[in-house]
Amino acid sequence: MSEVATGKRELKRARFAVAAVFCVHGAVTGSFATRIPWIQEHADVSAGQLGLALAFPALGASVAMPLAAAISHRFGSRPALRVLLAMWTLSLILPSLAPNLMTLGAALFVYGATSGMSDVVMNANGLEVENRLDRSIMSGLHGMWSAGALIGSAGGTLAAHLGADARIHHLLAAGVLTAVGLFAVQSVLDVQSAPEEDPPPRFALPPKSALLIGAVGFCAVFAEGASLDWSAVYLKDELETSAGLAAACTTAFALTMAVARIAGDKVVDRFGPVRTVRSGGVLATAGGLLVVLADHPAVAMTGFGLMGLGIAVVVPLAFAAAGRSGPNPSQAIAGVATITYTSGLIAPSAIGAVADATSLMVSFSLVTVLAVGLILFAGVLRTAGRDQVTARGAVAEAKAAPGPLA
Repeated sequence: MSEVATGKRELKRARFAVAAVFCVHGAVTGSFATRIPWIQEHADVSAGQLGLALAFPALGASVAMPLAAAISHRFGSRPALRVLLAMWTLSLILPSLAPNLMTLGAALFVYGATSGMSDVVMNANGLEVENRLDRSIMSGLHGMWSAGALIGSAGGTLAAHLGADARIHHLLAAGVLTAVGLFAVQSVLDVQSAPEEDPPPRFALPPKSALLIGAVGFCAVFAEGASLDWSAVYLKDELETSAGLAAACTTAFALTMAVARIAGDKVVDRFGPVRTVRSGGVLATAGGLLVVLADHPAVAMTGFGLMGLGIAVVVPLAFAAAGRSGPNPSQAIAGVATITYTSGLIAPSAIGAVADATSLMVSFSLVTVLAVGLILFAGVLRTAGRDQVTARGAVAEAKAAPGPLA
C-alpha cells in the first residue's frame, strides 16, 4: 500500500476517533444533567443553593481552559487529550458524592475545569483533522457531541426511572465512558509543537482575534441556553400547554440541534462559513419572532425549531475560525470557549431576571435581537476562516459579501 493511501486511511481513522471523543464528552454531560434532582436531594440544598452550585462548572472551565494550550504544547495533543478526557469522564463521579453545598460546589468546579480543558484540546485536534482533509467536519463533530449528550440523557432517564442511586449510576457510566474514551484517543492525531515554538503562557486573556469571533459564538450560545432551559416554561406559562407538550418542545429543540450539526458540514462546504452563519441568523431571527408573536403552541414550537436550525453550526464554526486566527490554535479556541461558556452561564439567569421584571415574551425578544447579531457579524468568521474550504464555498462567500463586515 502506498504512503498516500496509508496516510488517507490513518486520517480517516483519526476523524472517526475524534468524533468518538466528542460523543464521549457529550455523554458525560447528559449523564450528569438527568441526575441533578437526585444530587440536589442527596446534598440537601435548596433551589437557590443549587443554582449557585451550578455556576461552578462554568467558573471552573473559565479558570482552567487557558491551561489547555500549555499542556498540549508540552506533551502533544494525544497524550494531553488522553489524560484530560479521562479526568473529565471520571469527574462525573464527584457531584453525586457531595453531602452538602460546599462539597458540591467544589466537585462541580473540578467537573467544569476538566470539561473545559478536554473541550479545548479535542476541538483543536478536530480542527487539525479538518485542515488536513480540507473540508468541513467541525459541525459534524459537535453534532456527535449532541448525540452523545442525548445518549447520556437516555441512560440517565432510565436510571432515574428505575430509582437507581446516582452514585452507582455515575460510577458505572464513568467507567464505561473512560474506557471508550481511552480506546478512541489511541487513534486521534498526535500533533506535536515544533521544538523552536515558544510555549503559550499558562494563563492569558483571549487574543484580540478571538474576541469578535467569540461575540458571534456568544449570541448563538445565549439563544441555545435560553431555548433549552426556558422553552418548556414558555409553552406552559405563556401558551398554557400541557407539561408533556412543553417538555416535548425542549426535546425536539435538542434533536433539531443535533441533526442540523451532523448535516451542517455539507452546507458549510457548499456555501462557506460566513454565508452559512448569516443564513442561520436569518432563520434564528425568524424563529425568535415566531416565538414572541405566537398565539398557538405549534407556532412557538416551529419558532424554537427554526432557532435550533439557525444556531446549530455557529459554535463549531466559531471554534474553527478561532483556531485559524493566530499561531496557537488551542489558545485562541480557549478564548472563544471562555466567552461561549460565559454566555451559557448567564443566559438562563438573564432570561429569568428579565421575565421577572417584565415577561418571558420580552426575554425572548432579547434572544431575537441577539440572533440579528449573527446576521450582522458573521463576516468575522471569514477573516480567520480556512482560505479554501472548497472552490465553490469560497466563491459563494465572495458573492455573499454585502459590505466591510462580510
